[in-house]
Order: sequence, then structure tokens, then C-alpha cells
Amino acid sequence: MTTWITVCDTCKTDTWQEGDPVTDGERLADLVEAAAADQPEIAVRRHSCLMGCTRACNVAIQAEGKLNYTLGAFVPDTETARALVTYASLHAQSDTGQVPYRSWPTQVKGHFTTRHPPLPQA
Repeated sequence: MTTWITVCDTCKTDTWQEGDPVTDGERLADLVEAAAADQPEIAVRRHSCLMGCTRACNVAIQAEGKLNYTLGAFVPDTETARALVTYASLHAQSDTGQVPYRSWPTQVKGHFTTRHPPLPQA
């Protein structure tokens, strides 16, 4: 089953400079796409505005029939991207989407905003 990483491509952190043609969300999306390129169980997509502007950069980790998560307040860098892909891979391996805290990459700890239960089947 595929776990999706949805990256808000319109996010701008407090350090984003007016006039910069690339948003921080676009930078993070590029890095996550590159980090997930060799992970067949992970898919990455971009979405304009996840409505978490005060905690930019925002990401959702989702899979059908599993717990889904929203995370934010990231720096758009390679280390963050790798951590998000690692967490998503652990999510993909979990039957429920729940990943034991001790398995979380350090870079995602403290960045969780919400957890959503799976949608009902009917």
C-alpha cells in the first residue's frame, strides 16, 4: 500500500524573502521528491495551501485505511526531507499507520500538528 507525502507548495517560513520566485514549500517539495525517488512504497504530491501558515512548511502523511498525520514548522533542507521520507516509509510498513515514537527520526519529533483517523469504509 502506498503512503502519500503531501507537501504544501505555497508555504513560506519567516525567513522567506519577498520577491523570491520559489517558496519554501516548493523547496521542501523538491527535496522530498528527490529523497523519495527510490522508495516504491512512497508517493509525493504537491498541494497549494494546507492552511497551516503559522507552522510552515506543512506536510501530510496519508494512506488509505490508516491513521493520517499533519506536520509543520520545518526548515526546507535535505535532512528534513530525508526524515519525512523515513517516517513515511515506517508509516507504510505499519498496518495502522501508527509508528512507535522510538522509531521516529529526530527531525520529525515536535513537528506533529494533527492525527486523523482513517475514513470509514462505508
